Amino acid sequence: MEFVLAYSAIILPVTSMIVFTAQMLWAWHSMVDFSRDGARYATTHCWQSGGENTVSWMRQNVPLTFDRDQFAQGPAEIEITFMGRNAETGALEEFSCDGGDCSRACQPDTVRVRIRGYEFRSFVSYLGMPPIVMPEFQTTLAMESGGCNPESEECLP
Repeated sequence: MEFVLAYSAIILPVTSMIVFTAQMLWAWHSMVDFSRDGARYATTHCWQSGGENTVSWMRQNVPLTFDRDQFAQGPAEIEITFMGRNAETGALEEFSCDGGDCSRACQPDTVRVRIRGYEFRSFVSYLGMPPIVMPEFQTTLAMESGGCNPESEECLP
């Protein structure tokens, strides 16, 4: 009888809490890594005004998590922002270019990838608990090559 009471009151809840926390940390780490991968992809591929090439790549390469469908039809959003350095002030501001997408004339200085609205849903959601809204994940990297070949005018989309 003592074992049943100890198991149901202490061991089972603590074990469930450890599993839940481990799953949440796994999802957290996956989203941090996912934003970094997206930023790395954006720095090595050409600039497109809305970052559509990076967003489509990221949607195709969502890490294996319980809630990866959130990026296709759920609340999670991927935002790509390209920044350029102002020649007068030296401050970073949103990049724009009239040279067209995927051209050597349009090379931003940095890219920022944000993941917003990701909700962690685990097995406890089956018990009626609401999902946990994760904070915004963001990575900013300096542009490397922009996907452009130095010998020719071709850039990777």
